[in-house]
Amino acid sequence: MKTSTSEGKHGIQWTSRMQLDDLDFADDLALLSQTQQQMQEKTNSVAAASAAVGLNIHKGKSNVLRYNTTCTDPITIDGEDLEDVKTFTYLGST
Repeated sequence: MKTSTSEGKHGIQWTSRMQLDDLDFADDLALLSQTQQQMQEKTNSVAAASAAVGLNIHKGKSNVLRYNTTCTDPITIDGEDLEDVKTFTYLGST
C-alpha cells in the first residue's frame, strides 16, 4: 500500500495538519481522495502494485462512494467500471 500512495498526497484533510489518504486493515482497503482524477490514479496505482506481487482485486467487491460531488465519471480497474454505492460497511462498522 505504501508503494501505491507514495507518489503524492491526494487524500482528504483530516485535521489542520494531517491528511488521510487511505484506511487499510488486512485485505480491506478504503482509498480517500478529493477529486475523481486523484481517485482513479490511486486505484490504478493500487491495481498495478497488487498485480506486481500476484494479488488480484475482486472488482465485484470493490465500490465507489462519492460524497459532495457532481462528478459521475466512473472509477475503473482494467477498463471495468466499479459500482457506485450510497453507503458501505468498513470492517463491520456502520
